[in-house]
Parts: sequence; structure tokens; C-alpha cells
Amino acid sequence: MAIPDSDIIVLSSKPLNRSENIYLPEIFKGFGTTLRHMFTSWGQGKTSRSMQYPEERREHFKPEDGGQEPSNFRGFHRLNKDEQGRVKCVACMMCPTICPANCIHIEAAESPWPDREKYPAKFEIDELRCIFCGMCEEACPVDAIELTTEYDIVGKSRQEMVFDKNKLLQMYDLTIGKKPM
Repeated sequence: MAIPDSDIIVLSSKPLNRSENIYLPEIFKGFGTTLRHMFTSWGQGKTSRSMQYPEERREHFKPEDGGQEPSNFRGFHRLNKDEQGRVKCVACMMCPTICPANCIHIEAAESPWPDREKYPAKFEIDELRCIFCGMCEEACPVDAIELTTEYDIVGKSRQEMVFDKNKLLQMYDLTIGKKPM
């Protein structure tokens, strides 16, 4: 099927003038913008939003207007515990289902406790694959999975960055005293 000529729109651009043809004025405008940003961002300039990471940490960062730090920061995951110290997860499989990065893997087993049907026998999150979108946290009906404010955990191998159930529960113990942002 051919497209009729009446449906075709021909676009033509305005021809460049003599100074635009040699590009030099546009290059100088670009250099001027770059230099302006460079000189205003040195020191504690108004346009500088960078911080010197090892010395200056995210927890100490406060916006210049005196407000609070944004509450939408998402760091590494943790598995929450209930009042009896058991894993809060009921292995409903909502977090691995909704995860866009497909980095959560759960194997459910029959629960030894009478107050729930299932619990996660195996729970793993590949933190290197995770995009930290927070959808797992939103999907959880029992608030078992949570994103913490921890962001500086490193591993020497890829396997060290796959957090299993024990490591996620240890993260809970480490971050239970910290207030979420």
C-alpha cells in the first residue's frame, strides 16, 4: 500500500548564514557557558552540588536552604523481623513478581509457626543487578522488605553482593537504630 502524496509533509530547514556556516561563534558561546559554570562552581559556589565523598558523607549533607534531605533515597535492602525475632516475610512472592530487574529470588517452605502458612526458606537479592526502584518495598503486604540508608557496602566478588536471608537479617540488626531518611 502506497502513501498518498497528500499525506507526505516535506520539511525544509532554514539555511545557515555565513557565521553559522563556520561554527566559530557557536563554539565560543559554548566555551563561554563552560567557563561560566567552571568559575561559579569552584569552592562553595551557588551551582556546586558535588560533595567530596570519603571526607563528606551523604548523612552529613544538608541542603543550603536549611531544609531536610530528600526522603526518597534508597540504599541496600534489609529483611525486617517481627516481635518474636522471626523473619517477617510470608513468602507471598509479590516482590520477585514486581521486580523489574528480576534480582529477587525466593524459595518458599511450609512455616513451622502456626500464625502463617509459608516463610522464605531461601531469600536472595542480587544487589548489583538491583536498580533500587523501591517497588519491592511498596508491593510487600507485611512490610518485610525495606530499603535502608546504607549505600557504601562493597564486595570483592559478585557473589559477595548477592545478599541471602542471613545477610539481609544482619542488615536489619545493623540499621534498626537508624531512622529512615
